[in-house]
Amino acid sequence: MSNEHGTAAQATAPSPALAIARAFTAARHAGRALPDFPGVLPADLEQAYLVQDRAIDLWRGDIAGWKVGYIAEAMRDASGDERLLGPIFRSHLWNDTGAINDIPVFSGAGGFAAVEAEYVLEVLEDAPAGQFQWTPAQAQALPARLYIGVEVASSPLATINVLGPRAVISDFGNNNGLVLGAEIPDWTARAEQELCVDTLIDGQPVGSGGATRLPGGLRAAFAFALARSARRGRPLRRGDLIATGNATGIHDIAIGQVARLRFAGVAEIACRAVPAG
Repeated sequence: MSNEHGTAAQATAPSPALAIARAFTAARHAGRALPDFPGVLPADLEQAYLVQDRAIDLWRGDIAGWKVGYIAEAMRDASGDERLLGPIFRSHLWNDTGAINDIPVFSGAGGFAAVEAEYVLEVLEDAPAGQFQWTPAQAQALPARLYIGVEVASSPLATINVLGPRAVISDFGNNNGLVLGAEIPDWTARAEQELCVDTLIDGQPVGSGGATRLPGGLRAAFAFALARSARRGRPLRRGDLIATGNATGIHDIAIGQVARLRFAGVAEIACRAVPAG
């Protein structure tokens, strides 16, 4: 009898990936923190993307695009990936109002919250579904617009970045939204050294940089997004947005604080952290 009950329980138990995805999405919906990673950390990036795919299914929201994050060399696995992807949901995509934009974060709930200055590409043509490797030069040939933006980097798990890319991938790439700002016209004719930005929080400078801070530049980040998305069976489509990576650093923000991101020669985006949930 006990053996039969054990077999039935095993048959109905969720997979480890699904259990992790359920814990993260439930915490995000409720706006509450997770004290620890909810389960065993995925063994590698492929397993982490499996968790992410399960979480995307559970969230049931339209994906507006993807954030790209850089992986420190010491934290890479056998895949050789230097970057990672996380979904940006349309429900968490906001156009800059020109005033102070409220951004939902988990900081006040005991989670992780930060802002990142971003250069954001909008894909203007469908990428070939069967092309699994891309060079920066090939990525440049795919038509795209460029915008300024702010990534809301936030998770119910306070230690997400400490645990590394397998944890980050598992929880939507540590993304909780994107504020989309002004377009940068004729960006392909500009030297990336001209694309500069400063980040301030409550009036205090916390970071300075620009497109050249991204390893390999904008096109390398774009090439990775194209390749990894195709290998996941999610090739990039016209209209997809790609946040190419933090251009001044990852800057912690608390509830009530205001971040100002000043993109030289383009515009400023101001954001105020408010509780998520």
